[in-house]
Amino acid sequence: MSNSNDIREGAVNLKSVRGEGASAEATAKFFDGFACTFDTLYDKKRGRLMRWADERYRSDMFIRFRLTFEVFGDLQNKTVADIGCGSGPYVVEALKRGAAHVFALDPAPGMLSLLRLRLADTGNNLKCTVLGGAIPEILPPACDHVMVMGVLDYVANPLRFLTALRQITKISAAVSFPSKHWFRTPFRKFRYSVRRCPVYFYDESQIKELCSASNFTDVRIRKIPGAGQDYHVCLSV
Repeated sequence: MSNSNDIREGAVNLKSVRGEGASAEATAKFFDGFACTFDTLYDKKRGRLMRWADERYRSDMFIRFRLTFEVFGDLQNKTVADIGCGSGPYVVEALKRGAAHVFALDPAPGMLSLLRLRLADTGNNLKCTVLGGAIPEILPPACDHVMVMGVLDYVANPLRFLTALRQITKISAAVSFPSKHWFRTPFRKFRYSVRRCPVYFYDESQIKELCSASNFTDVRIRKIPGAGQDYHVCLSV
């Protein structure tokens, strides 16, 4: 059983509000510079060699995409929020599946520019509200379903984040958590420290305690096989 500090921090000491802001700013800056490269991952726009590498070493991204829409089920006429929407692949997919409206939130302006291009290409501009920023500072309206993919990796205070997530979730939320691994964790921490972007990791007991402390009533955790081995977590209210 993790102690209270573990629950709040994902096994790191609690950041001050100022520290959290600095962490969020560093993450936004990193992904702003990474926006165009990231946008090619889901659309398979990269060269053959890079596509092979993506399928082999980034398979988690594609599995969690599939799992998210599986756990949500029928999105016809439902409202959806995508927290950390990036360039918008989940947003566009939700709209394809009949979502009445999607609220897309991301702190990186470059990512939001790419999202707007996606929306223009599909003619769905009016069905999506684009918001710049991060929760809990910026909160979209409460939605039936909420997606949070690849975000908890960079959140300094996960309990505060998940408590805010609970406020905007009417039915369920799908959230990914990066897992702890004896080799990948220190290697990834080093790579991101070079970029001045903090990154955090979790085990299953921490995830359960965090989600329970955030007042979600049902927590279903699935470990994704592959290089990253993220946890895909379905949370019900």
